[in-house]
Amino acid sequence: MNFEESLKKYAQLIIKVGVNIQKDQCLMIKSPLEGAAFARELTKYAYEAGAKRVYVDYNDEEITKLTYTYATVETLGEFPAWIAHGYNELAEKNAAFINISASNPDLLKDVDPGKVIAYQRATGKALETYKRYITNSDVTWCVVSIPTAAWSRKLFPNVSEEESIRLLWDKIFEVTRIYAEDPTKAWKEHTDNLAAKCEYLNSKRIKSLKYTAPGTDLTVELPKDHIWLGGGENSTKGTYFVANMPTEEIFTIPYKYGVEGTLTSTKPFNYSGNLIEDFTLTFEKGKIVKCSAKTGEGMLKELIETDEGSHYLGEAAIVPHGSPISASNTIFFNTLFDENASCHFAIGHCYPTNLKDGTKMNKDELEKVGANTSMIHEDFMVGCGEMTIEATTEQGEVFCILKDGEWAF
Repeated sequence: MNFEESLKKYAQLIIKVGVNIQKDQCLMIKSPLEGAAFARELTKYAYEAGAKRVYVDYNDEEITKLTYTYATVETLGEFPAWIAHGYNELAEKNAAFINISASNPDLLKDVDPGKVIAYQRATGKALETYKRYITNSDVTWCVVSIPTAAWSRKLFPNVSEEESIRLLWDKIFEVTRIYAEDPTKAWKEHTDNLAAKCEYLNSKRIKSLKYTAPGTDLTVELPKDHIWLGGGENSTKGTYFVANMPTEEIFTIPYKYGVEGTLTSTKPFNYSGNLIEDFTLTFEKGKIVKCSAKTGEGMLKELIETDEGSHYLGEAAIVPHGSPISASNTIFFNTLFDENASCHFAIGHCYPTNLKDGTKMNKDELEKVGANTSMIHEDFMVGCGEMTIEATTEQGEVFCILKDGEWAF
């Protein structure tokens, strides 16, 4: 199929399967300036699907860099209340949210890490209510991507800018199954397969996971009432949606105080325009007590110090090494893609949907049962072809989930 046809199918897939727009529902699209043409495509198909109103919130990375360069730490520690109010109001009215994630991986590499963390803290605090709607799946939401010039050049530095963008579009279409004869059907089969794996693991009543790989020797205890999720899920209002496109993971919630050992990253971690690479974390009673990184160590330490919850894990996700994204042999420098090529964890806030009745719990109730809460939720990759994950059930049965990077069941 030609590019225009692929783009059309991609936009339709996001609207109909990603956020699954319902009649008279509002939609908010967050997009980089370079995504304006694609945002228009999404808007068109959202209205055709019955959307009541579509809003687009554009961001300009060059303005962002100038702001970080010239604004003070104190200024960056303030977040406009009117922006937070707008997102809260939309979420309260059951709007859907699409985030086009396509940042320049090197945008803020020369910016003071303290400025980045100050802004992230202010943002997390101001948008706490909105993020609760997201993590509780009270609304439908979807993170997707498109090529931008800076990101494309990072991945394909030895070709022209135009060719690098074309190559990245091809990768995106491939891993989001746009080249399938019927992308919607392909996604149904894929999400059903992930759901079946979740159903199996949920039936096993797992007590702990043991991760073994070069540089990684980690035990992760799981709460008694944890739930494995993957592919798509129903919002609390009963609308099925797929939060990430692409997605290859199944994931659950760690017990906050039950993580012991050391893990090592296997892919670059792009945090707000900064790359953190080749890092190691050591845990005692769930808490990160030691960290080091070959690149971006200062930013990593600042990230961990964001708040109390950023010292703990909020998500444990399993992805086979042979996933389509991993098989593409491409490091995307973009968490949406790289996390779906590799087993990963998330520092910070949990997804309450991964815990029985978790969406009915407030922050204090979540903490009481060992579910981590934080202003942030940041995924980082640890999987590889040598990784093994063994599970121990509540009855003491030991079985293998992942062997040499691939599913063992």
